[in-house]
Amino acid sequence: MTSGFIPTNQPPTNEGEISSAPFWPVIKLADLRAIMRTDGTITTERLHHAVIDAIADVNSDLSGWAINRQGDGYTALADVPSESIANEPVLVHWYRRAVYSMARANLYERYLDSTATADAVKDAEPRNLTADDLYRDARFAIRDILGTTHTTVELI
Repeated sequence: MTSGFIPTNQPPTNEGEISSAPFWPVIKLADLRAIMRTDGTITTERLHHAVIDAIADVNSDLSGWAINRQGDGYTALADVPSESIANEPVLVHWYRRAVYSMARANLYERYLDSTATADAVKDAEPRNLTADDLYRDARFAIRDILGTTHTTVELI
């Protein structure tokens, strides 16, 4: 009799962090894993690569806004006036949410590769939906920072 329990790999204890321009917060890979429920089946190398892509995308989307804040004299996102929740500026929280969501969506989309099992291929459609949800969460976080609406209109 099987229990149905499928063991997962434990992530490394110290994966480090990724920084970009001094204005932006550092992204700690262990925090991303914990918050986004990413276990050790995703290697540190894959996670590192996905986070770099996510940071590049988010920073690009926010570059004009960041330049304006730096022009106002702020040297870091944490210094820009915003509400503080749990002793963290909400702007920093939204930035991390955007990066975490974008990185996780990137991993969902790309995780099906030559090592995919039949079960993984069967589950591909729900993962695509989840990736779309994560991209939406990232866009919402970026729009929260920009102070714009979450509404997206597409012409059919």
